[in-house]
Amino acid sequence: MKNAVNDGVWSGTWVARRLGVELEGDEHLTDLLGMALRRNPKRAHLLVSHVLGKHVPQSPAVVHGHGVRLGHRVRALLGDAEAARAVVLGYAETATGLGHSVADGLALAPYLHSSRRPVAGVTPAGGFEESHSHATSHLLLPEDPALLAGDGPLVLVDDEFSTGNTVLNTIRELHARHPRRRYVVVALVDMRSAEDAARLDRFAAEIGARVDLVAAASGTVRLPEGVLEKGQALVAEHERADAAPGAVPGGEVSRVELGWPAGLPDGGRHGFTPAHRARLEAALPGMAARIADALPDGSRRVLVLGFEELMYAPLRLAAELERTVPAEVRYSTTTRSPVLAVDDPGYAIRTRLAFPAHDDPADGPGERYAYNVAGAGFDTVVAVVDSVADTPALHAPDGLLARLAAHAPHVLLAVVPAHEPHLPERPAMLPEPLRGPAFSSYAPDEVGWLLQDLSAVSLEAPTEEREEAVQNGGAHYAESLPVEYQPSERYQALFHAALETSADRIARAVGVVTETVLTERGGTPVLVSLARAGTPVGVLMRRWAEQRYGTELPHYAVSIVRGRGIDANALRWLAAHHDPRDVVFVDGWTGKGAITRELAAAIEEFERVEGVTGFDPEIAVLADPGSCVRTYGTRDDFLIPSACLNSTVSGLISRTVLRADLVGPDDFHGAKFYRELADADVSVDFLDAVSARFPEVRDEVDAAVKELPAEDRTPTWEGWRAVERISEEYGIHDVNLVKPGVGETTRVLLRRVPWKILAKAGAGPDLDHVRLLAEQRGVPVEEVDDLPYTCVGLIHPKYTRGATGADGRAVNV
Repeated sequence: MKNAVNDGVWSGTWVARRLGVELEGDEHLTDLLGMALRRNPKRAHLLVSHVLGKHVPQSPAVVHGHGVRLGHRVRALLGDAEAARAVVLGYAETATGLGHSVADGLALAPYLHSSRRPVAGVTPAGGFEESHSHATSHLLLPEDPALLAGDGPLVLVDDEFSTGNTVLNTIRELHARHPRRRYVVVALVDMRSAEDAARLDRFAAEIGARVDLVAAASGTVRLPEGVLEKGQALVAEHERADAAPGAVPGGEVSRVELGWPAGLPDGGRHGFTPAHRARLEAALPGMAARIADALPDGSRRVLVLGFEELMYAPLRLAAELERTVPAEVRYSTTTRSPVLAVDDPGYAIRTRLAFPAHDDPADGPGERYAYNVAGAGFDTVVAVVDSVADTPALHAPDGLLARLAAHAPHVLLAVVPAHEPHLPERPAMLPEPLRGPAFSSYAPDEVGWLLQDLSAVSLEAPTEEREEAVQNGGAHYAESLPVEYQPSERYQALFHAALETSADRIARAVGVVTETVLTERGGTPVLVSLARAGTPVGVLMRRWAEQRYGTELPHYAVSIVRGRGIDANALRWLAAHHDPRDVVFVDGWTGKGAITRELAAAIEEFERVEGVTGFDPEIAVLADPGSCVRTYGTRDDFLIPSACLNSTVSGLISRTVLRADLVGPDDFHGAKFYRELADADVSVDFLDAVSARFPEVRDEVDAAVKELPAEDRTPTWEGWRAVERISEEYGIHDVNLVKPGVGETTRVLLRRVPWKILAKAGAGPDLDHVRLLAEQRGVPVEEVDDLPYTCVGLIHPKYTRGATGADGRAVNV
């Protein structure tokens, strides 16, 4: 084999003739591309780039130059101001070096490439799938999570833009987290059909962003009917002859020390900045000189061989070597991609070296390949790997070095230190969850509280005093606790009567919401209740799954504070012990949806700051009268007896506390365990009364769940609109002072300074406890005909500064 590209024959001829595949487009398209057959059941043909430096050894100046010129075009398109705000993202493994080169041409922007190598301690900032690939999962592992959090242009670089699916998947994934106004897609060749191009245009319009395309050449591939089957048959026919020819025994293997600069990243897996590029440029002459000194005398044809995703460092070393030595220097890399080799001038992959993976890949052992190396006349191969890949498997008798030495008289090994990201220091490991009976009256397996115990701290104050202090700017509502309401005998009797009459209805709602979660989330969901109203519901959902399926769902309770978000340390603990994608947040009910919005904003902020993704902010609730969520047991507004009381129906746990002198930045939020109220505790009575009804309602639950797929469960936020109307009608002009639904109205009467209660005309026993509490506190109850809720509580404007606003402060009225 004299030349790995073509010997004067287009290197796509063999495939084109046998499969009937046609390559149409720019006149220089065939200069850039050849064709081969994939050993892949998803796609028959492979477009093989002559200038990428992956499968075909090429002049490193040519490889780097193509990327740099594309980068120049992107900079001209964006202008310097926008180019300086941009981030360049390349695709693993094939386009990691091309993306780097584009970033070199752009000059002003940092670079990141996706990776298929998980890195201990680095939490993915995102990921996406490549549907046609032999290895699909891409991870985004920036050392600085803020790298992808900006709103400047995102430049996505791939070697070939075929259908656009990978780019669409990437933009969809990243745009959902950090929307941008502009994306630029860069490729050596744009091979999309008109339909694929139109699809990208429609997608850009849907997300309200501009998407530009920059390519060195464009065209299309015409595929005849049955091409996949014909390709597979050809692969099977020729695979027996797919072997590397002309092996020479006993090539010499030695090591060359590069003197790689300390702390300089080996590539863009964790981010590569313009400052990193400047350090590399300064160090390249010295490193290339060390390689040149190690070359055997008389070397005429030298290959610098990179390693899978490690494309850029070997490329730049090769380009510098090419500039300084008289030998002909070529560059290519090893790859995961399985391709058929056929030693024919009209075929792009003439020879194949196969060897075991040598970097302990996360997806397990497998074959790796070096194409067009054997038989290409190289008298020296410089293999460049990172330190993670410098393993015994690399040096084994069947490893890469031995396979290269069988085809080249001299093999040099150069090892680049794999970059170890600087991870932010964390405090000592967060404590394990608190559990009963030491904390709460629940059984220890029913819930773990991701809280700290503040039982010894005096935090209670009379309601009016608390809210007066907050009104004067002296406190946030979560910095103190109301004095626990002590129910009268009459009120306790109402609670037990309500529990008796509503247990069936609650059991049905628990069954429906649990079955919905089990069906739609799959696997073993991790229930995470929003303390404290969600906690009894989470315990009941856990009991349903255990009683019906024998499945013990993990269940935790965490704090969320309006205006301050969810406890980030609790999320950190969950992410360290469970897959965030398994977490299902649970609450008791929705009112107008303030906590729903608070949670969504908090999760987005957590992802931005921590770089941890996967948490779904959708809340599963027992009752959704406000139509704020998709996952619910019912949308009826009815009495949930756990709303009638405070700690004595919630495991004797207070509402959560967040105060700077008690809760440090690395602590869980706090709460108190009211052990002294044990005689009045009905927490377990409530759970037992409801779960005892589970067998009786099972058939009704199954019938309801079967109907769910046909229902439109899209949140309408009807409750929010109703609250806005009530706020204006009653001259309040602040939705935060309007608390809709039976549960929220009860909270107003137990913990706030109520002004008046609006009750739906004709509401029955569901409001008996509300009427009693209103009577005890001297609050008028006003019957309303067209109320969308069973009742609505209005907080007195005089005492609401700080206790009710979305930011913890209410507006003066």
